[in-house]
Amino acid sequence: MDTQCPFCSVQCKMQVIEDQGADGGRPVYTVVPKPNLASEGRLCIKGMNAYQHVLTGERILHPMVKKEGQFIRISWEDAYELMVSKFAELRGAYGNHTVGLYGGGSLTNESAYLLGKFARVALQTKYIDYNGRFCMSAAASAGVKVFGIDRGLTNQLSDIELADCIILAGTNIAECQPTLTPYFTRAKEKGSYIIAIDPRETGTTRIADLHLRVKPGMDATLANGMLKVLLDEGLIDEAFVQQRTKGFAELKAHLNALDLKEIAELTGVSAELIRKAALAYGKAATGMVFTARGVEQQTDGHMAVRNFLNLVLLTGKIGKPGCGYGAVTGQGNGQGGREHGQKADQLPGYRLIENPEDRAYVAGVWGIDPSELPSKGVSAYEMMEKVYEQEIRALFVMGSNPIVSNPNANFVEEGLKKLDFLVVADFLMSETAQLADLILPVSAYLENAGTLTNLEGRVLLREAGRPAPGESKHDWQILCDLADRLGRGSFFNFASVEDIFNELRLASRGGVADYYGITYDRLRKEEGVYWPCPEPEHPGAKRLFESSFPLPEGKALLTPVENHLPKELVSDEYPLYLTTGRVLTHYLTGVQTRRSHSLAARDVESFMEIHPRTAKKYRIEDATLVKLESKRGVIYVRSRFSSDIREDTVFVPMHWGDTQNVNKITHDALDPTCRMPGFKVCAVNVSPLVTEYA
Repeated sequence: MDTQCPFCSVQCKMQVIEDQGADGGRPVYTVVPKPNLASEGRLCIKGMNAYQHVLTGERILHPMVKKEGQFIRISWEDAYELMVSKFAELRGAYGNHTVGLYGGGSLTNESAYLLGKFARVALQTKYIDYNGRFCMSAAASAGVKVFGIDRGLTNQLSDIELADCIILAGTNIAECQPTLTPYFTRAKEKGSYIIAIDPRETGTTRIADLHLRVKPGMDATLANGMLKVLLDEGLIDEAFVQQRTKGFAELKAHLNALDLKEIAELTGVSAELIRKAALAYGKAATGMVFTARGVEQQTDGHMAVRNFLNLVLLTGKIGKPGCGYGAVTGQGNGQGGREHGQKADQLPGYRLIENPEDRAYVAGVWGIDPSELPSKGVSAYEMMEKVYEQEIRALFVMGSNPIVSNPNANFVEEGLKKLDFLVVADFLMSETAQLADLILPVSAYLENAGTLTNLEGRVLLREAGRPAPGESKHDWQILCDLADRLGRGSFFNFASVEDIFNELRLASRGGVADYYGITYDRLRKEEGVYWPCPEPEHPGAKRLFESSFPLPEGKALLTPVENHLPKELVSDEYPLYLTTGRVLTHYLTGVQTRRSHSLAARDVESFMEIHPRTAKKYRIEDATLVKLESKRGVIYVRSRFSSDIREDTVFVPMHWGDTQNVNKITHDALDPTCRMPGFKVCAVNVSPLVTEYA
């Protein structure tokens, strides 16, 4: 089976070989990496074991309805009839917007496109968003404001080796996108100076020449310090700034008013190290800046990213070889998933649902009047608030696990339990599915063909390698079947994923994310095509912004960014900062990787990383169970000592549910621009877990 890894945004190509073995024994599977331009034929431990969760005996194989607390198998026809009748009942009583849809960044482009169309055409609800809100919304919104376009990388991965200086801000590539690590190690071997920004030491910081251990939540302020040094030392590319940017005068005045010593105190990084980092980047002839969730999952994540983009623009390091910016996308289709309609404010092609011209164009493609399109909805967490308030009374979840991935997860669970009707489409039993009234079995990546867009903006075709087991259906088939039963089938008359993609191409034509020139035939012949690609003869845009930016006057936007403290500060009651993230062996909420025996065996439970001196202060012993508490809840995890984390900070990964779900204690405050929750910083206390015996 020729396929690609279902996990991170590199989308490594691979082959899964099934050997039936002798005498009809259990089949043996071998995974072989395939040469490709992104991973260069590498696979990480997740990719090598990605077949295991698909072939597990825990697959959901039939539609199931909950009766008296137990799931009972039913037919597809009964499942569809139940959905149609419940949706009709609730829409009749409370209006169309009483139904919400919640998607995922692992859906193919075709499924994501169809989910957005289904929400707006079949159900005519404004309430649709997806878990990518928690992944890319800060970087995406910053890219749109500053550059006029949001694409993960502004250039190709191959440019990394050409960069004389690389800044890795809040990104742990060594564990989250490990097959990319050789790009950076080769760059270092060629003389590149690598700067890593992270409160803790990771596999990524270990390859860096300079590690800035910033306080959680203070990345934007740290960037201000670096910008000030660039300005004071005359390391601004004045010609580039004058010819290709706007807003420099305001930014210059802002930076002149800042004090580097104050910034050092706020960030926990010495003025000497801030200066060292700024000089290295400013003096380099070429350079690249990468950001990821460490910078973005904050209540000022949008502006934090914009400040790192200020670094790129002030030095003119964009639009040429060895120069650019990369937002390191987290999910497999985190890029494509946000381009074609499952975001609350967007239509296909990165069009805006509140823009009259965009509405008219997409409505024309769909064959409806623009007035039939609903208005903008709300973000993913705000949908959970609408659920709690019972403005949303029915929720259809496809390819996501919101009860674990949302912040303040206890609140989210309370809300989901209030729903009149919860439907979950998944192929494994997630924590969210356990709460559902109806579960629909869907195909997994080995069975489900479609396109995905990797972190470079390279559109890739993933072919199906095996039939879906049991009564599982593809996501898109379920949506088409439901639309037909809702009386909107004429708008969803698709016989294949290629049919859907061809409509997506047309719907995206002329938009920012223009896929019109990409076809399945072309993807089968070429190793992916970069968007924008407006015509079939177009080669695809491998490097953006070589001569101009898609903004008024063709100029990028420089913006002053204020020093911003986290929404929640430490106190006597909650004296430590908590930050969250991933580990090498797991992915997102762990629903898939915890079903892989090879991966689960390496990290069978969650943990809290804590500095030994901090642990001693709070009577914590290594490898013991501890209670971690915030204003929102409590979790129980095992301690893990590390001298490589800040003493004022603890770290817990995000891959477990129930009593180990770190999002039971994370803060639900949202970024005012992109509505990203502040996952990366909140105040907690820690204590030993004492078990009392009678």
